Amino acid sequence: MTELQFQSATQLTRAILDRRISSVELLHFYQERIKRLNSGINAVVVTDFDAAEQRAIAADNALAKGEIWGPLHGLPMTVKDSVEVIEMPCTSGFPGLKEHFPQKNADVVESLVAAGAIIFGKTNLPLFGQDFQSFNDVYGQTNNPWDVMRVPGGSSGGSAAALCSGLTSLEIGSDIGGSIRTPAHFCGVYGHKPSYGIISFKGHIPPFPGLFPGDYSMGGDIAVMGPLARSAQDLDLVMSIITKPAIPQRVAWKIELPPSRKKSLKDFRVGLWLDDPDFPVDTNVADCIGNLVDKLSTAGVLVEDKHPDISFRDCHDIYTRLLTSVPNSSLSKEILEHFHEEVPKLAEDDKSFRAQLIRGATMLHRDWIVLDYLRLMMRQKWANYFQDFDVLVCPAVSVTAFAHDHTDFFERTLPVNGQDRPYYDTLSAWAGLTCVSYLPATVAPVGLAENGLPVGIQIVGSYLEDRTPICFAGLIKEITGGFQPPPGFE
Repeated sequence: MTELQFQSATQLTRAILDRRISSVELLHFYQERIKRLNSGINAVVVTDFDAAEQRAIAADNALAKGEIWGPLHGLPMTVKDSVEVIEMPCTSGFPGLKEHFPQKNADVVESLVAAGAIIFGKTNLPLFGQDFQSFNDVYGQTNNPWDVMRVPGGSSGGSAAALCSGLTSLEIGSDIGGSIRTPAHFCGVYGHKPSYGIISFKGHIPPFPGLFPGDYSMGGDIAVMGPLARSAQDLDLVMSIITKPAIPQRVAWKIELPPSRKKSLKDFRVGLWLDDPDFPVDTNVADCIGNLVDKLSTAGVLVEDKHPDISFRDCHDIYTRLLTSVPNSSLSKEILEHFHEEVPKLAEDDKSFRAQLIRGATMLHRDWIVLDYLRLMMRQKWANYFQDFDVLVCPAVSVTAFAHDHTDFFERTLPVNGQDRPYYDTLSAWAGLTCVSYLPATVAPVGLAENGLPVGIQIVGSYLEDRTPICFAGLIKEITGGFQPPPGFE
């Protein structure tokens, strides 16, 4: 039997309901592990065990009376520190929010609590979630449990690190550029970026708290919240709980995700997009993915090296400009004025992230509309593609977990097959393929690279068919082994 700390949330909830372990006992178990193991990785940065214990006692008492709160009855879990939880600080890594204690749960947290979950802590992230590693001036640096000299990914880095080290049962992260999928890939856990627009973003920072005091909120283009876990079954369970429109829309709208297109692995039609000359994949990642493809073929899965008729370079350009337009409303007048002064100085062929950030923050609304039209054309090409294929398999990130780097964001590079590549492009391009077109994408662990670090595969599904890539992620466990715990966290 899997050790308690590495069981899935589904297994743990079943153990509580079967009274093989109490909610209080499981909470104390995590409390002890965090006390003993968290200091080396700094994944869990806030806890409220006193309040959690009171709710765990109530859960156990309810169960003794035959009352079940929901599918997560009595399950202790954590959420990313950009997601608001009543009476817990929510900083999003910003020192100015150290005293921000929300009086209301984020919509996703409210759904989890209504399903019986017990939120006992928060996990680390970069400042406002804007990096591919996790450090900030409030809580410091989070390390990868597989190698503390390396990053756990970002921005949901604390989420993935806590899961893979057995410090929590389940996590909620957010994703606008791979922020769920990159940490899942770097830490060897499961993560799902939902289809855009199916989960309420209310209670996430950014936007800044208090900007929308009622039920209305601004989630921003592209951004989503979604689950991280140690099994695909857990992802599916959480999606069934948190998939709801924003509160003002619930008057008339309901969301019911369709079941997976296929139930058996050999029945899936799988397309491949394994590499690209503009965004090459390091051999540490490529070899693991190639090994998976070979195993799929051996298992009788229909696998074809074919992807939508989309230029990766053009897609990345459109994605980056739409992405960088999202936070422009929160920029100060001084920064915007500076950006406007910089625009005429940019070379037309300058596609660096700094240049794209300036363009995105200062573009005219007409320009945004043109980009949105181009996105719509890409979405149609994806829809056409998924008439012939059930899922597309591609890298989540071009590289495995890299060494901590706190230097200037715009100057950073990463080695890919021995050549230095731009930091942002290397880490965002494969994630951006699905972000810009609002598609669901699941990351599942597929093994360890030659350098001993985890590798995940990105499984892309058709819009609103989230259960299909999640199902595929669960089925390939039989040929990949699924989640593996890092050494030293037994």
